[in-house]
Amino acid sequence: MKIRRILATAVAAAVTTPVVFLSAAPAFADTKPSPASTQKPAAGDDTLSTHKELKAAVVKAQAKLDGLKEQREAVEKDLDENNIDPKLKTDLAEAQKAVEAAKAAKAEADGKLAEAEKALALPSESDEEKALKEKAVADAQKAVEAAAAEVAAADLLFEKADTARDDALVALSREHERLSREIELAEKELADAKKALEDFETIGQECADDKTVKVSLDGPEKITAGTSALFSLRVSNTSQRTLDEVEAYAFAAAMPDSIEDEDFFEEYITVEWSSADVLEWTPLTENGNAIEVGELLKGGHHDVKLRLTVAPKTPAGPGVVFAMGAYENNDGSCGIGAEPGTAEFDILAAKGDKPKPTPTPSPSTTTPAPVPTTGGTGTTQQGGSSNTPVADGNLAATGSNDALPMIGLAAAGAVALGAGAVFVARRRRAGADA
Repeated sequence: MKIRRILATAVAAAVTTPVVFLSAAPAFADTKPSPASTQKPAAGDDTLSTHKELKAAVVKAQAKLDGLKEQREAVEKDLDENNIDPKLKTDLAEAQKAVEAAKAAKAEADGKLAEAEKALALPSESDEEKALKEKAVADAQKAVEAAAAEVAAADLLFEKADTARDDALVALSREHERLSREIELAEKELADAKKALEDFETIGQECADDKTVKVSLDGPEKITAGTSALFSLRVSNTSQRTLDEVEAYAFAAAMPDSIEDEDFFEEYITVEWSSADVLEWTPLTENGNAIEVGELLKGGHHDVKLRLTVAPKTPAGPGVVFAMGAYENNDGSCGIGAEPGTAEFDILAAKGDKPKPTPTPSPSTTTPAPVPTTGGTGTTQQGGSSNTPVADGNLAATGSNDALPMIGLAAAGAVALGAGAVFVARRRRAGADA
């Protein structure tokens, strides 16, 4: 699940229906992301299967298997009962009768020839009688030859009819074999679907949203487009026990002037991380990469460096970096950060670019929101916070910078949801591969 996609959806909902979003904002932390299927996703597929979808997949696979088995049973019955095209049966029966009739006629002709030859062998009283006997033998011989030809023709017709019948039976046998192979595949498909559902229900129960893992961010107040800047991320264990496996997620964005921008939250900023344990800069992507903290003792913390690289084409304006933590213990307990840490900064136009004109705020009766110096998660704020509450349920006209606190609030909640979904998906895949 791409965090950027969740951001865009959440921000659009927040700005268009701010009262609904604000009243539901705490639910972002309570919303459990849908775990991924344990089957390998297709290339480029980052969607997560829901419990309903997995159950539906089992039902669909079972129905497919049952249908194939019914088809095979019908084919088996046809094979046992020689249920083929009735015309093939009729043709074969008629060909069999023709063969029998031709053979009977041949046998009769053979008998007459034998009698004629026997008569010829007897003494004749005259040459005329002998000539008649010889003619009778000759005629009987021709009749035998004609009968033999009829037998051969009847045999040929029978062979063709018999072959057609056999071909039909062979086709049924092949259909039976094909269905058997299809059934094997369907049985595997059903087994995979059942396992995916079982893994969903048994592997890695939904994790609690809590403040066990606290994240704090600190960094520069300004970054020039086309350059990089370092931020400090501290991941702390606030619980009274050692956490066996801790991860952190981070995401940075250039805040849009308005959600009317065609591609708000465009990919202007890339984020990489390194630590004392991981010296090389490792990119963080939206598709599941995490900052690997590992074991974290109670009361302990782990420091990570984030390198934000702002693309030269990035427009001047506000930017923000988010971070959140998650953990999993060997006893199966787990948790996802209830609130993300944020740090805001100003993006300056790339050197040589003309600064972007500051939009004139639209008239608004909204009471200005207070700007805290420290966020509720222990996050150091740099000139404002996306967690800053709005004084009332109203929002200045879309397109005004007055919308930015709301956009930041939506983004903060959305990144928590998105990173939480990635965390649960990673846990389930790891559990399935174990």
